[in-house]
Parts: sequence; structure tokens; C-alpha cells
Amino acid sequence: MRRFFEILGFLSLVCFSFFYTEKTIDVVKEVDDIMITLKEEEKKYNVKPENAKIDGQFMIPGISGKIVNREKSYEQMKPYGKFHPNLLKYDKVSPEVSIKNRYDKYIKSGNPKKRQVSLLFIIEEKSHPDMIQKILKKENAEATFFIDGNWLEKNRNKFLELIDHQYTIGNYSYQGNYQHESFVWVDTIIKKVGGQKNSYCLVFDEDEKAINICKLQKDYTIYPSIHIKENPYTEVTKSVQNGSMIAMKINSKIEEELPMILKYLKQKGYDIVNLNKMLEE
Repeated sequence: MRRFFEILGFLSLVCFSFFYTEKTIDVVKEVDDIMITLKEEEKKYNVKPENAKIDGQFMIPGISGKIVNREKSYEQMKPYGKFHPNLLKYDKVSPEVSIKNRYDKYIKSGNPKKRQVSLLFIIEEKSHPDMIQKILKKENAEATFFIDGNWLEKNRNKFLELIDHQYTIGNYSYQGNYQHESFVWVDTIIKKVGGQKNSYCLVFDEDEKAINICKLQKDYTIYPSIHIKENPYTEVTKSVQNGSMIAMKINSKIEEELPMILKYLKQKGYDIVNLNKMLEE
């Protein structure tokens, strides 16, 4: 029994020593000039999140904020012996109103405060995306491809190429008909084989049946801000702005003018991103 109490006493002493040491470190940290400056300055560097905007049946993603992580920032600065803003570490603060898991509204653009645009290419049954991919690769540009179910049935290897090149894939169902019985099959392929967390539908008019069907699959419904029809370069340069989502069917005219479009967008300072990045908050 005596031995038991000796061991218990020893363990208690060890635990107390650790506790005391930790408390001592905390006290020393609190009076460190770096920590004092952190507490005084951190509010200058915190950024409030911006809520998503919802207007009737349409929504635009918000922007996450950030708040200084005091402990991580202190550990980053301690080896240098002084406070420096470039060494601050942050925690993400999500907006209170978000598009996350909101599948009942149309997304018409990215956030206008971000200088981003997104190119949406529609691959129909007889489309050949190879040239578009070559141009995108040459210009180091991202994109999203909306695939038609008829094309997917006949071009599964091409679909895997799109996945391998890390393009974002959207679901165009069968000729844009989201009431088609095989819409869910296309969606399953995109999510399971493509490994995408999010999937997307694409409409050019308000379509209550389509958005309700896509909502059941937890797919975002995209209503692009620019729908190219005849003159790709002219239509883009005339209407593009921050957050523009530019939809176009693949054809020879698109292939011809895409290099000029990409060059123009880059000259204007736009980041050309896929839908996943465009809709990040």
C-alpha cells in the first residue's frame, strides 16, 4: 500500500510540474512584446465576410472573411523576435448567408469583387473538344465542360481525358433536357468517376422543372451571364465583367476565336477559373 501511495504521489508531482510549466509559459507569452503587439494590431488585419446576395430566384456567392489566429501568428513570429504583418496566420470566417447547399436558386455570376471569369463549354453529341483543350492548355487557362449524355455514352475515354486534365465537369443531361430519364446516370458518372464534390446544371431560361430536378441531385443550377451565339469575340468583349460566366457550344467559330478571347481576358487582368473556384466563398 505504501508503494502505491509513493507512485501516486510521484505521478501527481509530475502532472503538477507539467501544469505549472505550461502555465508559466502562458504567462511569459502574454507579457511578450510580440503577443502584446498582436493583441493591439490584429483588428487591423481581420477581414469581415461578405454575405451571398439572393435576389428572387437568383444568387451570387459571398466572400469569406479572415481573423488573425493569435497563437499560430505568435509561434510564427517568435523565432524572429518581433511582430511582422507578413507572418500573420489566419482562420477562415464563412459568411452567414452562403450559397453552400442552396440548390433552389440560379447562380448567375461569381462575386463581382473578384476579378474572375469562367468559361463554360457545352459538349453536344457530335462535339469534338480536343482543339479546345489544346488551346486552353497552351494558354494555361481553366474551364468547365458541360457534357451531353449522348456524347458521354460514345466517348467515355474522352470523358476520362477531361478528368485527367482536371477540368471541372458539368451535366448538360440530354440536349439540356433535365427531365430526361438518364439525367441521374450522367450525374452519377460525373460525381463517382470524376470524383467531383459539386456538380452543375446549365440553363438559359428560368426553368422551374429543371431547377427542382437538379436540386434533388444537389446540383447547382447555372444561369450564365453571357451566352455566346454567333460572334464569340465580339460578344465577350462587349459584355464581360467581374464574375462573368460565359457559356458557348463547341464549334469551328469558337475554336477560331478562343485564342483571341483568352488573350483579351488576360490583358484585361481577369483570372480565368473553373466553376469550382468561381463559386468558392
